[in-house]
Amino acid sequence: MSRPQVTVLAGPTSVGKSTMSRHIRENHPEVTFSVSATTRAPRPGEVDGVDYHFLSPEEFDRLIEADELLEWATVHGAHRYGTLRSTVQEGLDAGRSVLLEIDLQGARQVRRTMPDAQFVFLTPPSWEEMVSRLTGRGTESEEEQRRRLETARMELAAESEFDVTVVNDELERAAAELLSLMGFDLDSHPAEPGAEPSTDRP
Repeated sequence: MSRPQVTVLAGPTSVGKSTMSRHIRENHPEVTFSVSATTRAPRPGEVDGVDYHFLSPEEFDRLIEADELLEWATVHGAHRYGTLRSTVQEGLDAGRSVLLEIDLQGARQVRRTMPDAQFVFLTPPSWEEMVSRLTGRGTESEEEQRRRLETARMELAAESEFDVTVVNDELERAAAELLSLMGFDLDSHPAEPGAEPSTDRP
């Protein structure tokens, strides 16, 4: 494969970023994922340094002050999440390409701090499919569904900010396209089972 690089995967809400990341983690251990730092408490079964780097608000503040985060954001108006420069650099120093699965706000921050990274926008096959994904669960009120759809519409408008677009029409096909963009030759790097704990942000 080509020289190690950072690939940033982002896209609108409910497009399937977390599902794709989980699929790649479980089937392609040759891909390195950045473990996010967070100020929230561990959930049952979560392991520090594996699922997340669990930090106090004071420790998170120190990382911000020391410019040790590639990006960070407050999620749902509560806890903070961020990408440690050190974990990304460790992967690159080990000769491994690193995948960051983050939101649009985080991707824009990484663009400013690491402009040589590759930015991939994950998009649904159609607006109708996006509506179906956002409303199909039936767990939100109509008002919440309208808010999420409006957010998704604004997020879709950010596609032009990215280097390349991958259409999430079929999980395995889209994941294979992303891996190819990262420089992996799947014929030379066969998938191996070996699931790792999820590092998705909520």
